Amino acid sequence: MARSNVNIVNSALNIIGASNIVSLDENSKAGRVMNQMFEGVRDAVFRNHPWKCLIRRAELAQETSAPAYGYSYQYPLPVDPYCLRVLEFDNGSLSYPWDNMIGDGGLPAFVIEGRKLVTNSATAKIKYVARITDPNEYDAGLIDVLSARLAAEAAYAITGSTTVVQIVASLYEQKLKEARFLDATEGATVRLEASDFIESRF
Repeated sequence: MARSNVNIVNSALNIIGASNIVSLDENSKAGRVMNQMFEGVRDAVFRNHPWKCLIRRAELAQETSAPAYGYSYQYPLPVDPYCLRVLEFDNGSLSYPWDNMIGDGGLPAFVIEGRKLVTNSATAKIKYVARITDPNEYDAGLIDVLSARLAAEAAYAITGSTTVVQIVASLYEQKLKEARFLDATEGATVRLEASDFIESRF
């Protein structure tokens, strides 16, 4: 069965006991609320964890102009698919976070400033969390988390009940922990950043 954004939204509405919608642009209270918040909530959930189904790799194209000071090179972050969070950086000989990548003068080997990666490395490859807009590429855990987060964000606007808000917020935290654990432990063992490892254990 093909997935759609409307399916995800309707799962969220079902959690809070609201009626389904037919489309995100329908002129109903639920439609207006979900249409307003869907993309922002989706991106926040995507950034919250390095979901494997959203990870992409890219070799960045160096800009002809250099940063005003501090670093020698700058690279625009990918837009197709759009980069939401840089997870790893590779300059051809060292990789962050696996190697101790301290640049000249004790500066970090790279930093993200706006929509650019700045560095002293003449080569820049990244692994990143991408804004994937086709729900058919999401795994089941991510869909559960996204639906629960949408339900939590929309609960008061749609139901007016603080009790429902508290119940759904707790459900979201539970779904997030379960999905993070499964996502982080799928596949070959990898070295995780401390924060992701700690958060995905519970």
